[in-house]
Amino acid sequence: MENIKINTEYIKLDQFLKWCGIAETGSQAKEFILSGMVKVNGETELRRGKKLRDGDLVEVRGQEFRISNE
Repeated sequence: MENIKINTEYIKLDQFLKWCGIAETGSQAKEFILSGMVKVNGETELRRGKKLRDGDLVEVRGQEFRISNE
């Protein structure tokens, strides 16, 4: 599991996928999300604008990421 530090209160899911390097473009991030490939805290997430906050766990393409504000 990789910790990803953010400097804001939250980051939207599609932005996060670009930030951590999973998706190269916004349209690619959208495709991953809408195809059901992304889980947030163990639940499949289909909303691109889902706000991720400190402690949230994102799983995509066999990788796990934890959001951290620290």
